[in-house]
Amino acid sequence: MDMAKLVDFMSNLIYPMQAIAAVYGLFLTILVFRRIAQKRFRTQAAADDFLNQVSERLQGRQFDSVAELCDSPPYWSKAVPQLILIALANRERPIAKLRQLLSETFEREVLAELDYQLSWVNTVVKTAPMLGLQGTVLGMIAAFAKIASSQRTGVDPSKLATDISFALITTAVGLMIAIPLVMFMASMQVRIGRLTDAVQHQIGRFLDELDAAQTRKR
Repeated sequence: MDMAKLVDFMSNLIYPMQAIAAVYGLFLTILVFRRIAQKRFRTQAAADDFLNQVSERLQGRQFDSVAELCDSPPYWSKAVPQLILIALANRERPIAKLRQLLSETFEREVLAELDYQLSWVNTVVKTAPMLGLQGTVLGMIAAFAKIASSQRTGVDPSKLATDISFALITTAVGLMIAIPLVMFMASMQVRIGRLTDAVQHQIGRFLDELDAAQTRKR
């Protein structure tokens, strides 16, 4: 395969590869947004309503009832109810160790997964402009090859324009893929930060009430 055929072959791959990067980046973005939405309460009022129900049951030392509430359909996919189930299963531990256990579980089961998915979004952000740059290089190679092969007869400007246009379009497409994903990543990181703050606050409230319920027992 000579150089011209190789350049043509690689050029034909640029647009499909950019399309794959765009679709995969969009898929990951939707996946992360949905995952965050699953793990957090929709509103602060919804979180307060859930915690108030838990508090009422804890005051009566109805631990099994709390577990049933956390494992009910409205709550079984959310982070705080699932952490509460773990806390109830290990409630004989000291509160300090229980707090550490829940923190480690949240980081391992929720944050680590989100960070993993974000890392792939970041990979797409870096890859898309590189594919555009690859298209730019291939387009310029093709243009200069036509110039080099037509030194005596001259060069048809339309053929050069086609190669240069390809070079610029692939660069633009790469940026069009990367820029929205960068903005989506910033939004996702903000939402993950809010999720972390909310979980810490809500679990802190639950542990205080659990400690009070166990103290009444003693």
